[in-house]
Amino acid sequence: MTTKLYSLSICGAATLNLHSLNNEGGEGNQTQTRMVDIVGSDGRLYNVNAISGDMFKHIQAEHLHRIGRGKLNLCEACQKFDANRISADPDFRDFLKGSPKPTQRQAIDRLIQTCAMDDMEGNLLTEGGFSAPRKSVVEFGWVVGIPEVTRTEQYFHAKYVPDQREKPSDPNEREGNLGQAIFHRPASSGKYAAVVHAELARIGYNDISQEPVIDEAERLARYKALLESLIYTFVEPNGAMRNTQMPHLVNFEGVITYSTSPVPAPTISPLNGNFKEDIEKVAIALNGLHPGAVPVKPFESLPDFAQMMQELIKESVPYQLKA
Repeated sequence: MTTKLYSLSICGAATLNLHSLNNEGGEGNQTQTRMVDIVGSDGRLYNVNAISGDMFKHIQAEHLHRIGRGKLNLCEACQKFDANRISADPDFRDFLKGSPKPTQRQAIDRLIQTCAMDDMEGNLLTEGGFSAPRKSVVEFGWVVGIPEVTRTEQYFHAKYVPDQREKPSDPNEREGNLGQAIFHRPASSGKYAAVVHAELARIGYNDISQEPVIDEAERLARYKALLESLIYTFVEPNGAMRNTQMPHLVNFEGVITYSTSPVPAPTISPLNGNFKEDIEKVAIALNGLHPGAVPVKPFESLPDFAQMMQELIKESVPYQLKA
């Protein structure tokens, strides 16, 4: 029997070595990596390296764009991977400014029907006095270094120039990027707590009208593309400085939970050392209210994770919210 998924959560600890995926900027010749203050599982405050949820959401959206081109309905702006998405689509902007002016319900209907990325990644329509939100189907938390096993160091680098006396051939030309350069770059290594939640039943569903507005074939195609993009997000975590500091992804372990009825799939951060056991206990409690509604699938490695997600893509469909 085909499983119907209402929501899905991924809670995992990713071991990343020598990466610099997310930085605050530069000061002089030194790059400043992103650091955040968190409360550890022992109740104490720690300052740790982190990768923003915005960065991972962008990674996932980029993979979804590659999967969806030629397969899913995309607006003109999303076909070009414009960060403004449907807000930069000329036809949609004309629709919002048309006469008579569309209602919020009609605007969100048109958004969902026109573009899979705006449907699943969310948007806020503000054209022509509108303030109509499309809440994202998929949500990412910060990917946060676990304090006891994460470190960030600064490393000295120098640009190699065979002849340091090299000068521009034109004496009036500025030296620009010629000559020797000394700079410092950060590299972080450790275990990182990641949490992702996807409200799969909301794909193609207008929250204002409380009605589905696309057919089941398109909805299923979007659902499968979204789950596939989540696999690739952890297989290839893109970000800054990958040209010379591509992350060494050592392992990814954690728990996939999903719900088969209107129950939230439980999410507990791997910042909690007992997150796997605690997720199991929450699922037992929820299953006591709704028998069998929340399966829990632990995984010990990236291959395990990819295999479980691949099975869900093949064997499940999105839960259908009723009008």
